[in-house]
Amino acid sequence: MKVVIIGPAYPLRGGLATYNERLARAFCAAGDEARLVTFSLQYPGFLFPGQTQYSTEAAPADLAIEVSLNSVNPLSWVALGRLLRREQPDLVVFRFWLPFMGPALGTVARLVRGNGHTRVVAITDNVIPHEKRLGDKLLTRYFLSACDGFVTMSRSVLADLQALGFGQKPALYRPHPLYDNFGPIKPRSTALAALGLPGDATRYALFFGFIRAYKGLDLLLEAWADPRLAALPVKLLLAGEFYEDAAPYEAIIQRYKLESRLVRATDFIPNERVADYFCAADIVLQPYKNATQSGVSQVAYHFERPMLVTNVGGLAELIPHGEVGYVVPPRAAAIADALVDFFTHPEKQALFEEGTRRVKQQFSWPVMVTALKEVAGL
Repeated sequence: MKVVIIGPAYPLRGGLATYNERLARAFCAAGDEARLVTFSLQYPGFLFPGQTQYSTEAAPADLAIEVSLNSVNPLSWVALGRLLRREQPDLVVFRFWLPFMGPALGTVARLVRGNGHTRVVAITDNVIPHEKRLGDKLLTRYFLSACDGFVTMSRSVLADLQALGFGQKPALYRPHPLYDNFGPIKPRSTALAALGLPGDATRYALFFGFIRAYKGLDLLLEAWADPRLAALPVKLLLAGEFYEDAAPYEAIIQRYKLESRLVRATDFIPNERVADYFCAADIVLQPYKNATQSGVSQVAYHFERPMLVTNVGGLAELIPHGEVGYVVPPRAAAIADALVDFFTHPEKQALFEEGTRRVKQQFSWPVMVTALKEVAGL
């Protein structure tokens, strides 16, 4: 079967690109011929909140990646759509995460389907975005109406599809597969040394990934100010780039005098350094205020790290409370209570690590490949 995956991929960086590249490998492992089509321009510079959209790493040698889609140039949409309509792949998989991409991806999808052969499906990270803007529903509907089926990675997004009126189309929920492409688990001492951190009795909690308002770093910093945590030999690892103004977070840090209890790495974390941060951490924190699903959970599962997540969106679907970590309300006091429990009961770390080894077996890339073919009717 010939498969084309359209969405972020090298030379773009970030979790979406990592996922799409891993998905292409999963199709190839299943015996399919898969290639990726990515953006020559993903976002205009003034819309991109980070430092750069592009990777500094070497290109993946095992993948066919075409860089041709410009998100704001309709001529590129039409050119790609017509090309794929002529080529007649059996399946085109779109990655949809933002209404802004609706016009480009929706136009390509309509043109491709015009050949009467290609099936078009979407992995829908979000259909109702975290940060809402005027026109979101219109742009999202334009794309969704051009698809033959959908796979969601949280039940909440599946419900959103139905609420938007697309419940009549084939749709399946399948959990986000395991991010198993960041290398093997390292000894904690090796990871700490790589980060330049002392291998003493200090324990670490990790907040990882792009920093945006919905991810709740402010709640976490408020929780970290709890006097019970301040009395323990624990530090907070902040590993990820600010995608918004850092000033409100800095104000909390200064207000509670948290600086000495933080380890900052607030630049983009390249793939080859991901293992160091997760393997150095005793627990991974996702104090989100709203969410659908999170790739951070699946990196934590790969490295068998305990987790704390808030009970929002689809996060709790993947984190059995008391088995691999904690599921708490999105409140600073609740986050602090769970962290105090974890760091004052050392036996819980081994218990939760064993839980991650059991639970992570269900997060499979072949399952995702099968689901995409199923909703396409292939």
